[in-house]
Amino acid sequence: MAPATPIATPPVLDEGTYEKLREPRGAGRIDLDGRWHQISPRYVVSQFLQNGILLALVIVAALILGLVLHQTWIWIPAGIISVMMIITLVILPRQARAIGFMLRADDIVFRKGILWQRIIAVPYGRMQLVDITHGPLDRAFGVSQLKMVTAAATTGVQIPGLTQAAAEALRDTLIDVAETRRTGL
Repeated sequence: MAPATPIATPPVLDEGTYEKLREPRGAGRIDLDGRWHQISPRYVVSQFLQNGILLALVIVAALILGLVLHQTWIWIPAGIISVMMIITLVILPRQARAIGFMLRADDIVFRKGILWQRIIAVPYGRMQLVDITHGPLDRAFGVSQLKMVTAAATTGVQIPGLTQAAAEALRDTLIDVAETRRTGL
């Protein structure tokens, strides 16, 4: 059986994205037969703002409960939540540079993570749903999340931080390719 020809990728997938996929140190590189595409740096700005708003709400709630209502117990959980959110904000840019996807002949490969890496290959023929979602702040920054659903619950893939044009082009490409590669369950 001859290998399937690689699918053509729309050029919009690489507009306004990071330049190079962040590779983990000391790990063996995965040899795949495609080109990695990345997410938009605007995703980091959107996440900074969303997490910053949530952090501000936690601090305001802690101040009201602690100083106005004299509930001293609030300082411990508020402090723990605040520290965790600040750590999340610090590592967010590095995590975003480690997110990538590759369109191959028979499947799409998604990867994320530096320390705890996750690499998922989703065969085109098994896709049941390709969905684009974006919240109010994501829309303000022009980023979307593309979600692919298969029959297996563990292989659902969500690619965050795509530009709206890239998300729509990727959705259309995946739908077109999936239609030609349908497999029976």
